[in-house]
Amino acid sequence: PALKKYIEDQSSKLGKFGSKAPEIMFTLKVEKHRHIAEVLAKVNGFVFHAVEETDAMYASVDMVIQKVGRQLKRYKEKLRDHRLRQEESGQNQKQAAGANPIAVEQKIKKIKEIQVEPMTVEEAASQIESLDKEFFLFGNKENNRLNVLYRRKDGSLGLIDTTQSR
Repeated sequence: PALKKYIEDQSSKLGKFGSKAPEIMFTLKVEKHRHIAEVLAKVNGFVFHAVEETDAMYASVDMVIQKVGRQLKRYKEKLRDHRLRQEESGQNQKQAAGANPIAVEQKIKKIKEIQVEPMTVEEAASQIESLDKEFFLFGNKENNRLNVLYRRKDGSLGLIDTTQSR
């Protein structure tokens, strides 16, 4: 209960970074002498993720909250700077109609088209291992959705299963 109260108090500081109250999920793990704190924060539709590991849970919580706080601060500054640039250039009416294709083109360095092959998760796992890649996009035969298989920091594999938003 003390740790839960501490996390609630510390995570309330993250609320200043979004217009709505952030949706925050904590995962705490203890593996031998390792105390791992992981946080997922959803603010204004954007997801921020951080993981920290120390030998004390309270220190892990402090560090992970600081890390997400820095991510949220950068996000907020980026939004503010973007608004200032729009106001300076006087393009607010043009931006309301759609995204600025020139700005998007400047950020994208390379466009690569790939053919998404339908396969099982096991087949995709063997592909990511044989290609020695960090992630692999494939069509899941079992549920007919796009999936991303990725290599985690600990060397294991993670799976992202996509869904359509309504």
